[in-house]
Amino acid sequence: MTAAREHTVDRPGGHILRVYEDGDPAGKPVFSLHGTPGSRLLYPKHVADATARGIRLIGYDRPGYGSSTTLRGRRMSNVPGDVAAIADALGIERFAVWGHSGGGSPALACAALQPKRVIAASALAAVAPLGADGFDPLTGMGESNLEDFRLMISNQPAWEVKIQKDAADIRQANAEQLQAMFTSLLSDVDLRALSPELVDFLVTQAREGLRPGADGVRDDNLSDILPWGFELSAIKVPVQLWHGGHDRFVPFQHGQWIASRLRRAEVHLDPEEGHLSLYEHRIPEVHAWLRAKFAEV
Repeated sequence: MTAAREHTVDRPGGHILRVYEDGDPAGKPVFSLHGTPGSRLLYPKHVADATARGIRLIGYDRPGYGSSTTLRGRRMSNVPGDVAAIADALGIERFAVWGHSGGGSPALACAALQPKRVIAASALAAVAPLGADGFDPLTGMGESNLEDFRLMISNQPAWEVKIQKDAADIRQANAEQLQAMFTSLLSDVDLRALSPELVDFLVTQAREGLRPGADGVRDDNLSDILPWGFELSAIKVPVQLWHGGHDRFVPFQHGQWIASRLRRAEVHLDPEEGHLSLYEHRIPEVHAWLRAKFAEV
């Protein structure tokens, strides 16, 4: 069993990114982009699968989370540059990427804006642009997320106060309390997916990500409603898209909207899946698909 490795990568303006990697150190490099909130820490179940498949799995704290410095005003289009800078620091030329939830759209950004370096990208439960035409992004969303998005759009200062308080509450919550905080978001499918191992990891990952406060959450959510800086239809590298019909965190129509705009994608719009169930059960399939793409270049 290999030991995890951590790194600090410098970015322009004195900003730093904290990086965590595990799996096979000689394996094919795959970035795992965390959700909102989240952190660089990697789920042991995913690490075990990556190791078995010969994958070097890499996570990092997006700015404002964990040990990465805040970059207020960052956009979705900032993520590919950060990922490329980490790859440079680790001596990696080509890589694959997957992201879940708040990391799903950034994974698509990497595919769009780093086409010469990204082998393939997989996005699970990704958020569509909140200002996008043709669908209602809030229908079917659980009450706690719905409240936050409405407040963010109508009264950003009040929303920023609220998310800082929420971050403090999450940092202090145990597993049972954290689950209670997200009751409105948890479908029956996701409740069944909440293994003790997953619950423990989500608590640990969220506490680490929110340790400095809610800047990362703020900037993740604002990046969803600001211009992304790329068109989904322009993505040329292979993309895999997953979304569950029982997702109350990011409703099903987000996945449908994204799928309708991708030109080259393997699409899994599964009416029987949820949000956390994808994270708990489908990553081995994601890893297998990404790993196979290295043989095609």
